[in-house]
Amino acid sequence: MEEKSIMPELEQVFRKVFNNESLIISRGMSSNDVDGWNSLNHMILVSEVEKAFSIKLKLKDLNKMHNVGDMIDIILSKL
Repeated sequence: MEEKSIMPELEQVFRKVFNNESLIISRGMSSNDVDGWNSLNHMILVSEVEKAFSIKLKLKDLNKMHNVGDMIDIILSKL
């Protein structure tokens, strides 16, 4: 799987978690850029990402996630 095929699915996950159908994600986007992206919603986001991509993220993966680009790279490494 390639990044270009992950982005649309990941964007749908973000839209669901943050209840914003017009949300557009980018590699550089972080929690500072999204209203409501707090620690609780981050854990919900992680759970939804795991479901959507049928992966399991470890604590070391979560510690590496500083923005959407990091998340994409980790997802790619798990597929």
